[in-house]
This record gives sequence, C-alpha cells and structure tokens, in this order.
Amino acid sequence: MEINLSTLTLSFALELIRRGELSPRALAQACLGRIEHLNPRLNAFLTVIPESALQQAEQAEMLLGRSPANLDKLELLGIPLALKDLIETAGIRTTAGSLFFKDYIPGEDARVVLKLKQSAAVLLGKTNTHEIALGVTTNNPHFGPCRNPWNPARIPGGSSGGSAVAVATGMCLGALGTDTGGSIRIPAALCGVVGLKPTYGRVSLRGVIPLSWNLDHIGPIARTVEDAARLFTAIAGFDPHDPVSEELPVGDCLSGLHGDIRGLRVALASGDYVEAADPEVSAALIEAGRTFKQLGTVLEKVEIPWLEAAAGANRQMTQADASAYHRQRLAEHPEWFGEDVRERLRAGAALTAPEYSLVRRTQSELKRALEGLFEKYDILILPTTPIPAPEIDGTQAIEAARQLTRFTAPFNLTGVPALTVPCGSTQSGLPIGLQIVSKPWAEAKLLQAGQAFEQATEWHTRHPDL
Repeated sequence: MEINLSTLTLSFALELIRRGELSPRALAQACLGRIEHLNPRLNAFLTVIPESALQQAEQAEMLLGRSPANLDKLELLGIPLALKDLIETAGIRTTAGSLFFKDYIPGEDARVVLKLKQSAAVLLGKTNTHEIALGVTTNNPHFGPCRNPWNPARIPGGSSGGSAVAVATGMCLGALGTDTGGSIRIPAALCGVVGLKPTYGRVSLRGVIPLSWNLDHIGPIARTVEDAARLFTAIAGFDPHDPVSEELPVGDCLSGLHGDIRGLRVALASGDYVEAADPEVSAALIEAGRTFKQLGTVLEKVEIPWLEAAAGANRQMTQADASAYHRQRLAEHPEWFGEDVRERLRAGAALTAPEYSLVRRTQSELKRALEGLFEKYDILILPTTPIPAPEIDGTQAIEAARQLTRFTAPFNLTGVPALTVPCGSTQSGLPIGLQIVSKPWAEAKLLQAGQAFEQATEWHTRHPDL
C-alpha cells in the first residue's frame, strides 16, 4: 500500500500492521527515506541507525506471523520511533548534544528503551537536543540548529526539538523527549503536535542523562492524543532501580479515552501574568475555552497568582542541579560548553545553600496550593507558550526564547501531569498550543480531556507543507 507519512498516525499504522495490511519493514523504509530527504534541511536527527531499524522491523514481521493471539501485548508492534539524544542506547552513541558526550557509547539501554523494545517498536535513531537539555531553542552550537518545519527560519522549541520536528514531519510516528521546564511541551506546541509530561515519578528516568534530578520527566511526543496515550502506556510503570519512581498503578488510559467529558470542571487561567501572552495566543486560549463549554464542561476563569514564582523557582533549581551534575566538566573544560549553557551553569553554581533551601520551600508550598486548586477543578487550561516560535537568529530570538517556559515550568516544579495539544495558528501560519494540566497521577483524565478537545477541532489535521 502507499504510505503517506504526512498524515499517517501511530494508531492507524498499528491497526494496519495488526490486520496484515502494512508491512513494518515497508513502514520503516518509508520513514528512513523521509529522514534522508528532510533531515539535511531540518537537522532533527543526530544519529540514524538504518540497519538496526530494518532488523527490528523484520523481527516485528516475524512476531506478527508467529503470535497473532498476543498482538495486543505488543503495544507498538512495528511502529517507527525516535529517541531524544539524552536517552541512553546500548551500542549507539548518546551525545546529550554536548562535546563532552560526543563519543559516548552506553553499555546498556535506558529503562524506557527496554520497554519500547519489549513493545516491539522500531527505533530509528537519536534526535537533536539543546546542549545538555539546558535551553529551549535546540539551537545547538556543536551539532547545528534544529529548524521548525512550519518555517525553517524559526526555532522548533526545545530542548526536545528534534523529537518534535521528527514527529511533525513524519520522519517517525512518535518520539520520546525529556521535560525539566517544558522541554516536551514547548517544542510540541511550536511544531503543532501533542506532547505529554507525565507525573513526576510515573516514568523511569534510569539511563537518561540528567539535567535536574528533582525536575526531570520523560514522556511522549506524537501526532494525536491517542498516539501519545499509546506511547505513554508503553513506557509508564514502576522501576525499583530508579530512586524517584513511584509504585502506583498506571491504569488504563486507552479504554476511556473517547469518553464523554460533560460536567468536567475546567479552570481557565486568567490574570495579568497569563494575559501578557501574545494576542493571537490569548485569542486561541479564549476560543479553546469556548470549545470546552460546547463539550458540556463547567468552565470558570481562575487567577493563578503563583505561576510567576513557580517558574522562577523552577529555573533556579534547574540551573543549580545541572551545575551539580556537570560540576567537574564545568571546572575542567568550561570552553567546551556553548556560551548560553555555560552562563546558566555558572548561575546555578553561584546559588547559595540558603537560596536553594528557599526554592525547595517554595516548591512544597506551591504543590499544596495546586492540591487546593484540583480539589475544586478537574483540569486547568492555559497556553503552552506565551508566544509562537521565534526566529533562530538575532538578539530578539534570544530574548524571546527566555519567555517560552513561562507557562510550562510551574508544572515541573509541582510535578503534576501536563499535556499540550494544537489549538490554533497565527496569521503567519505558526502553530499555537493549549496546555491542559491535572492533579498527580491523573494522566487518564488529562488524556481524555485532550482527546475530546482534539476531536472537536481540526488543528491536529494541519501539517507543514514540505
């Protein structure tokens, strides 16, 4: 059959594979061809592994023939995926977008990679990232900038920029990213796809090069909410060897995905901090609120006064934790870091112990404040980013990039699950993302709300013209 990677979703491809109407090998070959065609322009992948990918695709075909009764257990059978180049892969280099790791070949797979392999996925390679994940542009000084497929003169967001670009362009059908201050949700929003940051401790971080031990999350980037739900289901779960992993049941995020959300209590974030967003972003948020009302939810505007404090505390903790992890590298070869990353690491190293203690106290207080919010509301909606994708070059781009974590970082500090879905477009054709947030461990409810919104709109059907 003809494979249209501009529109093919993970869920539909999986259905075709299970029915024997689509060959995993043909699908992998099509994605590899797409990478060969588009990657020189967009620089989404740093490492491509075609031989390994085709071998995995052939193994998927063998499983398809041998185990027809167990296909539901192979959650991602034959699906081509990509991994942010912060996630360790046995025998395949993992650079973290850094000169320090440019030749690093891990001896073991990260826990999430093992789970993807157990699901019979096909891994295509490793995607571009902001250096050591400490930034949101994916303008990497060592491996080259990753470019937004909607306008290659603009950033894709970061730090999981390569993963978002790969998904948005059909180079793969899903990808994993990491998120410490918005690094899944920001690029997903700026590239017009779906990104999920699960609850802190829901997905194992073992085998992922850390940025902040206290704030890092790993999650899926996909074309649709259902695709994200499938990827999340495959990677979530308790890992006794990860000190922050929580032993709580994941539940079934797929069976109730298409359920009715009438009566859902929705808080629409308001106030000066939120309303300082770009006018086109603010208009998209208001329209999203109308859509939720049409879906039968109970919508109420709510001012969230602590968002700014949460974003600031998240920034300080990220930089301090990163400077702790990279302290020896910063001391021995500071020149090996890009200028922006080096400045952030030095700022983190300069944070005093009393200042860090106050940040941790802020974190505890704001977690409790959010608990109070979710006693009254089921979900919170607000923009994912306050602006559309800025340009790659120029001083204005640097200033704009500093704004991008404004609405995402608070939910890393508090550890609650957050989802971004496409909700609009600027007059110049750049995507706008809606962020949906819920209480800890409520990914199923979050995904159900995102699915209902997605199906009530057409934004997820838009694709960059390549």
